[in-house]
Amino acid sequence: MVKLLYFAALVDRLGTAAEAFELPAGTNTVRKLLVLLRERGGAWDETFGAGAVRITVNKQFAELDTPIESGDEIAFISVSL
Repeated sequence: MVKLLYFAALVDRLGTAAEAFELPAGTNTVRKLLVLLRERGGAWDETFGAGAVRITVNKQFAELDTPIESGDEIAFISVSL
């Protein structure tokens, strides 16, 4: 389980500020997590497909290939929407 945090305009756009998220087997990078979030469709697909977010893993800015694992805190910060 990871904790996902959403900041700035993302809260209004996605309708949540935080959630606990169970990582499926094989979801071990930021890139793979973004694929799962985009599969929710609608605003999720638009938001995470547009490159309009900065991402942190455990309070450190992350890249798409940054590893993630259970217990991590992953935050998404709106850059522009």
